[in-house]
Amino acid sequence: MQLGLSVSDSDVSSFTPLVVLELADDTKAEAITWLLNRIRDKQQNGGAELLVNQLLFPAQDDQKPNPNVFVVGSTLQRLLNGAEDVGLFKEFQDGTMRGFTYANRESFKDFNEGFLSDAECQYIIKHELDTLRAKNEEHVPGYPKLKLYPGKSVVRRLQSKGVLIQYFPLHNKEDLKRLSFSWYKKFKLSLQPLDDIRHYFGEGLALYFGFLEYFTFALVPMALIGIPYYLFDWEDYDKYVLFAVFNLVWSTVFLEVWKRCSATLAYGWGTLSRKKAFEEPRAGFHGALGFNPVTGREEPVYPSSKRQLRIYLVSVPFVLLCLYLSFYVMMVYFDMEFWAINIYNENPDIATSILLFVPSIIYAVVIEIMNLLYRFAAEFLTDWENHRLESSFQNHLVLKVLVFNFVNCFASLFYIAFVMQDMVLLRQSLATLLITSQILNQVMEAFLPYWLQRRRNKKVHKRMRRLMGDKELPLLGQVQLETEMNTYLGTFDDYLEQFLLFGYVSLFSCVYPLAAVLVVLNNITEVYSDAFKMCHVFKRPFSEPAMNIGVWQLAFETMSIIAVVTNCALIGLSPQVKAYFPESDTQLILIVVAIEHVLLAFKFILAFVIPDVPKHIQVNLAKLEFDSLEALKKRVSTHFLKKEP
Repeated sequence: MQLGLSVSDSDVSSFTPLVVLELADDTKAEAITWLLNRIRDKQQNGGAELLVNQLLFPAQDDQKPNPNVFVVGSTLQRLLNGAEDVGLFKEFQDGTMRGFTYANRESFKDFNEGFLSDAECQYIIKHELDTLRAKNEEHVPGYPKLKLYPGKSVVRRLQSKGVLIQYFPLHNKEDLKRLSFSWYKKFKLSLQPLDDIRHYFGEGLALYFGFLEYFTFALVPMALIGIPYYLFDWEDYDKYVLFAVFNLVWSTVFLEVWKRCSATLAYGWGTLSRKKAFEEPRAGFHGALGFNPVTGREEPVYPSSKRQLRIYLVSVPFVLLCLYLSFYVMMVYFDMEFWAINIYNENPDIATSILLFVPSIIYAVVIEIMNLLYRFAAEFLTDWENHRLESSFQNHLVLKVLVFNFVNCFASLFYIAFVMQDMVLLRQSLATLLITSQILNQVMEAFLPYWLQRRRNKKVHKRMRRLMGDKELPLLGQVQLETEMNTYLGTFDDYLEQFLLFGYVSLFSCVYPLAAVLVVLNNITEVYSDAFKMCHVFKRPFSEPAMNIGVWQLAFETMSIIAVVTNCALIGLSPQVKAYFPESDTQLILIVVAIEHVLLAFKFILAFVIPDVPKHIQVNLAKLEFDSLEALKKRVSTHFLKKEP
């Protein structure tokens, strides 16, 4: 399918569907007619000027199908105008990335063939639907209580009240088949097809898989050093100083190099210099009607003071309570650990030696359950705080989840390392936590979704064959299958998993050198399981333009700073270092703190010295900005010359 366009721009009854809209099955006929008219109406009349058709599913034996499912497409002309509206960057004839304009369309490379990808077309349609605004309507037709006001996003209003159940982009069968084959259907020791992933799913998801790939390769040196270190120094628990020093350097350089890789990818995809779109209020945002001072439009207004009160009087105490519960569970785990050790000391045999690992396994399972329950509570609280923008919502959610997950996953390891100072128990606990969490993640993220999706596919296909006989209705079957798929909730959980794995490696892998090896193996399987899920388990997500990994960059950098402090402290606790200061613990502490400050200073200097963006990309961006200023000057001078008598 080329550009996802209509068969003929003049034939609005036949087009390639790109997006599915599903309304509630009891939606009032007046509301449906009004919405479809607004979607089809001309832009100058306040419409989206898109193509939309209804899908009629055959009746089923046990239940009546939803009659309010529609597919949305567009003409080439409308998509090209939309590409300019959303600020899409495309490759120019000279090889630079420039903001697309319809007037200069012929100056862009490969304009006539494959110019707009499926993901870009669907992103444009989503933008046009999201910016479809109420005009003079006081309420949604047929729903007197569903109030509207001029400038309100129609789609967001219908979403917030449950009239619009979902809307999502359709998979392209042929493109998906090609991507699946090159991505995960054959095992290969090569790089992921990031450009193809970006072409199909968009830049945000492609950057996640780019980071996953980079993180995995960056762990290889740690793994290669860790294997012989594990084999030859396993019985000598004190010889971890050299590995800790390497850990310090690795965690410092790792993220600085990623910034450059990220900038290179984003520049090649045209998102590095792309201006951030103006954010609309979240669908769930509510408040008294007022005026936005930026847009001048009427929209809900919610006092910032009320939000701050909710955050500091409810959310913060709740998080502190959860942290207290986490510490309490940790102390219960230590009681179980001491109980198992005492039993082993009284009767050392195979059974009691196995019993030594049981408390850690139980604790690892409890940690995963607590993380999951806390995630639901954090989402509820963050939504209750009533943030106006999606970015603010995500930042507060990330902060809540990261603080709890960090304490819940790492508090016991810090306690063992620096309070108990038991490196043997630290090694055993780290290995058990890491292995157990990886097994649970693989079961929950790979095997369970695969099994559930196979059952769902067989059920839908069997039902369609029973109803339609030998008739082939691929679009109906595809839409019905995809409407029942799980909705992909974004890369939040994927980045969170990598963040925790990075913590296990950077903080304590010096006492368990195989940590990097286990994470490499986990990430290799993660690539294949995540790829399968994106292609066959979840609905296709809308493309999200991204120039970097966002707030997660700060999260990883914070973890790397903690890693410097932790590894310096572990070095200070080693008997090899303590032997140089047999009579003065104070002197040892002062020296360790001084070295830690020097390393932190080196880290920040390194971050300052190494440019986040490679030099050649900086030059191209500066050249593009210069050309834009020159073009603006030329237009202004031409305008004034025309006005002169």
